[in-house]
Amino acid sequence: MDITTDGPTLVLSGDLDGRSTTRVRAALYDHLAEHPHVVADMSGVDSVDLTALRVLAMASRAAAREGHHLTLRGCGPAVRRMLHLSHLIRVVDVEREPARA
Repeated sequence: MDITTDGPTLVLSGDLDGRSTTRVRAALYDHLAEHPHVVADMSGVDSVDLTALRVLAMASRAAAREGHHLTLRGCGPAVRRMLHLSHLIRVVDVEREPARA
């Protein structure tokens, strides 16, 4: 898992799974402490598991309690599928993709 920053955006790439959750959690909470609205760009995420999605959901709830906001951007089909199967799509804010012509 690679984590880079671009202003209030965290760019995640690679496999988002149980092995990477500690680093992702720390990066999310650190970034949320600095920015009122953080975007987690997931366009480079190859695969995701339930443990990692729970980290994103908990970070989203923690942000809301502090008056901050976390948005997921660029969620591919595998990430969206896991969000729907786990019902965590109800907890996290997923940016809508623009309609394709």
